[in-house]
Amino acid sequence: MTMQTLSLAPWLVATPMVGALVLLVAGRRTDRWGHWLGVLASAATFVVGLVMLLDMLGTPADQRVGTHTVGTWIDSGPLHVDLGFQVDPLSMTFVMLVTFVGTLIHVYSVAYMDHDVDRRRFFGYLNLFVAAMLLLVLADSYLLLFVGWEGVGLASFLLIGFWDGKRENAVAGKKAFVMNRVGDMGLIVAMMLLLATFGAVDFGTVLPAAGEGAAAAGEGTMTAIGLMLLLAACGKSAQLPLQAWLGDAMAGPTPVSALIHAATMVTAGVYLLVRSGPLLEAAPDAQLVVAIVGALTLLFGAIVGCAKDDIKKALAASTMSQIGYMMLAAGLGPVGYAFAIFHLLTHGFFKAGLFLGAGSVMHAMDDDVNMRRFGGLARLLPVTAITMGLGWLAILGVPPFSGFWSKDKIIEAAFVGEGWRPWVFGLTALLGAGITAYYMSRLFFMTFAGRRRWSDGGPGDDGAPERHPHESSRLMTWPMIVLAVGSVALGGILALGDRFVTWLEPVTGHAEHHEPVLPVWLLVTLTLLLVLLGAFLAFRQYAVAAVPVEPPPAPALVRAARVDLHQDDVNESLVMRPGQYLTRALVYSDRTAVDGGWLGLAGGIGRLGARLRRFQNGYVRSYAATMLGGLGVVALVVWVLAS
Repeated sequence: MTMQTLSLAPWLVATPMVGALVLLVAGRRTDRWGHWLGVLASAATFVVGLVMLLDMLGTPADQRVGTHTVGTWIDSGPLHVDLGFQVDPLSMTFVMLVTFVGTLIHVYSVAYMDHDVDRRRFFGYLNLFVAAMLLLVLADSYLLLFVGWEGVGLASFLLIGFWDGKRENAVAGKKAFVMNRVGDMGLIVAMMLLLATFGAVDFGTVLPAAGEGAAAAGEGTMTAIGLMLLLAACGKSAQLPLQAWLGDAMAGPTPVSALIHAATMVTAGVYLLVRSGPLLEAAPDAQLVVAIVGALTLLFGAIVGCAKDDIKKALAASTMSQIGYMMLAAGLGPVGYAFAIFHLLTHGFFKAGLFLGAGSVMHAMDDDVNMRRFGGLARLLPVTAITMGLGWLAILGVPPFSGFWSKDKIIEAAFVGEGWRPWVFGLTALLGAGITAYYMSRLFFMTFAGRRRWSDGGPGDDGAPERHPHESSRLMTWPMIVLAVGSVALGGILALGDRFVTWLEPVTGHAEHHEPVLPVWLLVTLTLLLVLLGAFLAFRQYAVAAVPVEPPPAPALVRAARVDLHQDDVNESLVMRPGQYLTRALVYSDRTAVDGGWLGLAGGIGRLGARLRRFQNGYVRSYAATMLGGLGVVALVVWVLAS
């Protein structure tokens, strides 16, 4: 890349950051036009990113990795960290996803937040979110990445709890913030270990030396680094065991949900692990744990999604599951890195479209999120139904939609290997595809098909909530249409000739092709059969049969899935309650042993002083008598000694 193009990298972060500062500092004076400033800042960032991308595409593959150093950031003893930006195919993929999808969400938000008195502040937070995510993916060191990492956490906290007038919304924001801090400790410890092992935290030093570091420091140290990076990724990407915040995060405005699930926040963990690929390869045990966590989470999220009646929480469970696919791919090593990012990219389009479609449905249904009170909306919301339908087919992996080209590649890669791994990981990925087809079809049919379960006030209504659904405005529907086009075509375009895998090779390296343990044609056939079976079961249950407005009695697994498989109860029992007891025990010990000991000593000295103070009463006669008594004692001692 040319130096002129590399020098544009800081502007990718600075442009939305300036927009956020103006909107948050200028205050109410920008209320009338602040939302358009937010849109302009995001759109301008996309244009800058597009210029850089076009320049990179015109550059030979071996020259597509460059670093732009702004200056020295930290220079203390052996530690030297520059304030630098790494521009390569991986970071540019994220730049384009964040800025393009982010800009569409900004445009959508203009109409969605039209009547909110704090719309200007909302757009300030959106700009901050985009700026922090871009800093995260463009940083050339783990330390600078950590700054963006924390910025993303702050922005998510502010946006999830944006409507903090309701206590549950404020609690949801706090829950996300606290659980992410647990994951952040993993990244902090990983950086400490990297500094102790390599004497540096920048990518240019650490990643090329990962193999030598493993030989020098030992496999145990490298495994610890890999596990700490995984802990950090689990927090940001809502993977087991730090997944409980994601469903509650739906308390924020729907555009926030789209931004978190499609372009920022939950994708950060996948980026971290793929960027740290050489470190994971030097720690095979840690890499195996990454794959196991991904496999477990993709099933966990899919099972939860099957029982959710809240349309946004069903989509949140879907995100948890789809990120699980990406984590599984990242844990498969070089064969899976490109497929993880490929699915992340296609998922960004269809998941953003699904969330914005859910917001359009809520807009039409007086902000109701209960799908049991929807039904029959396809005729009244045709654009929303069509765009969500295309996103639904994409996430199912129906050819030729985008999800088919990306998710099926992960399933194929999961069946590569020897021993138990291809069978366990591969069959898990296959099962997840079938369950995904069921719960996403359930969401679509409960919302748009079947009889209506709401009232328009006409004759024959049976007391259902009275509503008058209508299609959303163009500012909301056009971003949904653009995302739907991406859901249809993006995967096929990038898969043609393995062009996306080749695009990422300067970062992920060239992966040797290995045949899965089952023929590819058989895997594709099995996947499609499971998808069709899941969709058919959902169609019979939610499009043909009558859907009860109240949840019917259900088996134990369904009841558990409705409460997220008791994840909050588990966290409370294993972490929160023991933590409270430990804290109380430490406070009691501190008060009784530490404070008690020192306060007892101080009290004893005080009491001794009080007794001695009695001799200091200010009377000369008392002092004279004391002196006389002292002289008498001295005389007596002298007499005794002399005799």
